[in-house]
Amino acid sequence: MAAPLIRSFADFWPYYVSAHRKPLNRAVHYVGTACALGCVSAGVLTGNPLCFLAAPLVGYGPAWIGHFFIEGNRPATLGYARYSLMADFKMLGYALQGRMGDEVTRLFGSPNPAPDAPLLG
Repeated sequence: MAAPLIRSFADFWPYYVSAHRKPLNRAVHYVGTACALGCVSAGVLTGNPLCFLAAPLVGYGPAWIGHFFIEGNRPATLGYARYSLMADFKMLGYALQGRMGDEVTRLFGSPNPAPDAPLLG
């Protein structure tokens, strides 16, 4: 999906979800986001700055692998870093609530839509 004109996080969210249609890619993102949060937590608790430096690597490393090798697309981080980080946390929150599949279905009509499925919502 080509990036639409994005002026807000509300505009970005459907674009972000479209780049995370495959459940395995989303799962890889959840692992990366959780590990990044762990690094930040470890940095706060220990005062070790290396933990903070490791956070983006352990967070985005798995996510980018998911995009390139599972989803077959370009990470949204490359064009929208701030919104992408916000969406990573929103997606993880939805997953922890058991709602991410419902969100994909709301936007694309299926919990695992084809790459060319049109945006519904």
